[in-house]
Amino acid sequence: MPDVTDTVDRLVRLRSDRDPTSFAVIDPHTRIIYRELDTATMEMAAAFVEAGVSKGTRVGLIMPNSVLWVQIAVALTRIGAVLVPLSTLLAPPELAAQLRTASVRVLISVPEFRGHRYLDDLEPHRATLPALRKVWTAEEAVAAPVSARAARLVDALADAVTPSDLFVIMFTSGSSGPPKGVMHSHGNALAAVRSGLDARCITPDTRLYLPMPFFWVGGFGSGVLSALLAGATLVTEEIPQPDTTLRLLERERVTLFRGWPDQAQTLARQCDSIGADLSALQPGSLEALLPPHDRSTPGARATLFGMTEAFGPYCGYRADTDMPRSAWGSCGRPFDGMHVRITDTEAADPVAAGVIGEIQLRGPHVMRGICRRSREEVFTVDGWYPTGDLGHLDDDGFLFYHGRSDDMFKVSGATVYPSEVEQALRAIDGVAGAFVTEVSGAVGAVVISRRPVDQLREGARKRLSAFKIPTVWLLVDDDDAIPRKATGKVDIRALRNLLTSSGEQT
Repeated sequence: MPDVTDTVDRLVRLRSDRDPTSFAVIDPHTRIIYRELDTATMEMAAAFVEAGVSKGTRVGLIMPNSVLWVQIAVALTRIGAVLVPLSTLLAPPELAAQLRTASVRVLISVPEFRGHRYLDDLEPHRATLPALRKVWTAEEAVAAPVSARAARLVDALADAVTPSDLFVIMFTSGSSGPPKGVMHSHGNALAAVRSGLDARCITPDTRLYLPMPFFWVGGFGSGVLSALLAGATLVTEEIPQPDTTLRLLERERVTLFRGWPDQAQTLARQCDSIGADLSALQPGSLEALLPPHDRSTPGARATLFGMTEAFGPYCGYRADTDMPRSAWGSCGRPFDGMHVRITDTEAADPVAAGVIGEIQLRGPHVMRGICRRSREEVFTVDGWYPTGDLGHLDDDGFLFYHGRSDDMFKVSGATVYPSEVEQALRAIDGVAGAFVTEVSGAVGAVVISRRPVDQLREGARKRLSAFKIPTVWLLVDDDDAIPRKATGKVDIRALRNLLTSSGEQT
């Protein structure tokens, strides 16, 4: 019997039947229950059909997190259109490049957000976008008139969507190079998200908050689709800020806070001064926001690990449960539907347990491909995807991450893995974050801390071999000082430049 949640349309219909009055998505201004999500998105879908959108039409969406973002995304994908979420951080040339790479035919955008006027800024680039035929504001898209014929077509189009149909193109910059348009089908994306629900502790009773934007797989997969698959409630906002976020968590009685540890630590530092009641948060949330008795020993819980090409986390362990002692510091085990092997970085042959090499992925949850690249360019001859990440598997199948193959470097002939140094620095009391790279043949570190460098160096000496201890340091007050790309990943080149210009040599 086919899975009734193997396309977005079937999933929304299921939720409407089983959980009609449960809240699906909440933002500070709007809330919608599952029955309303079903009816509203079918009405929107009819408007899109009237405008010429149909199965296979690639539609770009650029707007901040909101109930409306979810409604538009669901409406488009129910009828088989291909969603192309676009970062609200993109500069005009970057936006044009991604529209061109994905052959976007229709663009839906907010007129302005945080100083970006996307449609105005895009106008000089329109001549380079031959596939782009229609540009809408979000308000125009949802208010478009609908004929009786379009309304009749919606159900037929939704019924024609299959699990193997292209569902979404998500952009990831990787660590270097131009942006990649990663293609996922309905079946592989939904199955990938479903495989990690238990590890992320998401159930029908969950009220989930993620600060991640929906245009990243962390926000779309681990947020929007996780809530839909579990029948949970997703709580979101346009611009996370400590005071408004803490009040939102309190007001909506959020039970699960997932996201980046740095964000949770920032909120935790201001929680007492703001006076927010976060007692509804349950184990499985990022631990900085939990009371001390609900926190684990550092390293005992898995750090969920994934990538856009795997549609989010492909490896983990229940976020409220300690792993076996031998697995502490690991990312957990690969989820069902994902096979992982480690290969030699030069010979590309599989290596034994315990040996560091490149992580390669294969299985039904892996992406279908990358825009404008042949299958031979993306996968090995035996069907594995070389991730460029470094790691090792232990004898029990737990995966330990060691950074990017293009980030590792040598100091006096010895290999340094930035992630290993970062992990050691973050274990030092008073360190809220650490980011490591090579600086002219030396180990450089940008550290979020108010402790002096000599104390940090002494803490590193207790945890690292001498050649791994940073000799170029830069202390910053918060995460805002860390240079990031439009995808949210740390910009290593900019980080290196920052250390070169402002770092302290020791």
